[in-house]
This record gives sequence, structure tokens and C-alpha cells, in this order.
Amino acid sequence: MVKKNVVVLDYGSGNLRSAERALARAGAEVTVTADFDAAVEADGLVVPGVGAFAACMTGLRAVRGEQIVGRRLAGGRPVLGICVGMQILFARGVEHGVETEGCGEWPGTVERLDAPVLPHMGWNTVKAPAGSVLFAGLDAATRFYFVHSYGVREWELRAGEGFAEPVVTWAEHGVPFVAAVENGPLMATQFHPEKSGDAGATLLGNWLKTLD
Repeated sequence: MVKKNVVVLDYGSGNLRSAERALARAGAEVTVTADFDAAVEADGLVVPGVGAFAACMTGLRAVRGEQIVGRRLAGGRPVLGICVGMQILFARGVEHGVETEGCGEWPGTVERLDAPVLPHMGWNTVKAPAGSVLFAGLDAATRFYFVHSYGVREWELRAGEGFAEPVVTWAEHGVPFVAAVENGPLMATQFHPEKSGDAGATLLGNWLKTLD
């Protein structure tokens, strides 16, 4: 079987090498690069992200990352966002009272979680709906590794004419928040599959199957 070519977008954010290793273990041919053409043309694109929303958006725009994502999606080509790489796909992020415009692929706001302990750091379960592709073969007790203080607490996109409602997976830390989204070629996780052991490897493998 021919390995799928996956680009991990290098825009100055962290966890690039762990994502690269995890995807390679899952069976992909992985390149870490900021090259525009390579990122647009790859079978799959992974947008990682750690740290602050605003800083990630600054780095993303510096490599025309929002254009890369937009061009891929216009052609129905798969994109996977991870952690802050998921958050920046939404319309806006609010940190310390400062609002930053995101990529706007989904409506919604990334905001501070209302929880007694932050960051939300460690292992947690998720509630994946029936029909999820990413969580296929994983049961409800499966735990994934999270590190974040911010998240999307309200899902605003509804089904409309010409498109189905996305598959949204939830988790809870103080309040419910979006843990993953499957929206045609655009998918994302708030947790780190590359740090989630066998469960994360299964999820990445499930995503790679969508690149066919």
C-alpha cells in the first residue's frame, strides 16, 4: 500500500516533531515544512498548535497558512487541526480580554474555560456521537491527553441547505467544550492525539484512511 503524503505545517508553533513521529508510526510519509505549494498539494495537512491563540495566528499568517487551509478546503482536500491548531479554525479567540480574528472556517469563539483548575492538563474521556470517523473502534472509556485553558464552549454551526451538520465530539472540564469536529475534509481535535498513546494512534490511523 502506498503511504499517504502528509505535511505538518511549520509556522513557529510547537509539537511539530511529536506530531511527525506519531503520523509516521500511523503509516504516513511525513514532511514538516512551511512551503506553500507542498502544503497545498499534500494528501493531508496537519495544523498543530500550542500556546496563545494570537501568537499562533500571527505565525500562521506569516506563512500564509490561512490561505493554505482555505485553498485545500476549496478543493475538498483533508486538513486536521490539533489543539490550538483546532482553535484557530474558529472565527475568533478571546484571551485576557483581547479578541483575535481566527481563520473563520467555523463560527464560534475560543474562550477561557470556567473550571476550578486550569490548565486542563491530563487524560480525559470524550463523548463521540454515532457515526464518528475519527473515533471508530474506540469505546466511550477511551482517554485522550489534553493541555489547554481555552476552548469552544458553544457550537454555532448548524446544518443548512447543501451541507450536513458536522459531527461534534464533546468533553468536560468544569464546563462542556468541543473536543473534536468532523466536517467533511476539515477535522480537528482539542486534545493531542500524538501524545495520547494507542488511542491517539488509532485516531490518526482513522484520519489517514480518509485521505484515500
